[in-house]
Amino acid sequence: MAKKKNADAGGNLLVTLLSTGVALVMRRVLGAGWTKLRGKEPPIDLTDPRVTFGEAIAWSILLGISVEIARFFIIRTVAKRELPEVGDAE
Repeated sequence: MAKKKNADAGGNLLVTLLSTGVALVMRRVLGAGWTKLRGKEPPIDLTDPRVTFGEAIAWSILLGISVEIARFFIIRTVAKRELPEVGDAE
């Protein structure tokens, strides 16, 4: 059982690191696309009165769905690869 727990910990760490990196890259790429299409920066400060409700919702949905889809593929990819057993030399 301990071997399985260690393998899961390594997989979870890999998923966490990859998800964080992909989320940062996705936010930047989507922000650049938003700026190109809309002509202004994406809504970052939601307390700003110039940010409309629709704009804030659209950005949240776009970012949330995109990051979760990327995270789904990361988790599936990590789950498919086999982690070596603890103590195996090869």
